[in-house]
Amino acid sequence: MINEEIRDKEVRLIDSDGTQLGIVDAKEAQRIAYEKNLDLVKIAPQAKPPVCKIMDYGKYKFEAAKKEKEARKNQKVVAIKEVRLSPSIDDHDFQTKARNAIKFLSSGDKVKVSVRFRGRELHHASLGEEILKRFAETVSEVGTVDKLPKLEGRSMTMFIVPKN
Repeated sequence: MINEEIRDKEVRLIDSDGTQLGIVDAKEAQRIAYEKNLDLVKIAPQAKPPVCKIMDYGKYKFEAAKKEKEARKNQKVVAIKEVRLSPSIDDHDFQTKARNAIKFLSSGDKVKVSVRFRGRELHHASLGEEILKRFAETVSEVGTVDKLPKLEGRSMTMFIVPKN
């Protein structure tokens, strides 16, 4: 709440430089703010009496938006990339998939490695687990295993996160 929106009888007033002016009548606080060509802003409405500060509200909003924009710019969105393997994958295909995973990990993304079982391949789930362990060893210089291989339905999945 700012300026005329403040309906309380008395407020604890803080000046624009941060000094406390004490508990004053809301109308008096409003008059002081107008004399300084600034706004009266309620910063702690739940306090008894509510705390109001004299400040340039437009400048305050601008600075807050600027800080938020800067924080948004600095945050990194981590994507999950998926690499699919099969229990009977050839060595060259395996190396290609590993190179792709290394590229994903070095750019800061998580990698979900999955082995899809078709037909009777599901009876040999240990083959899939061996492939996933070999894959984890291959990319161990840039990533570490976050979640160990787990069989879910017809596929076995494992998550690898980049090393810091």
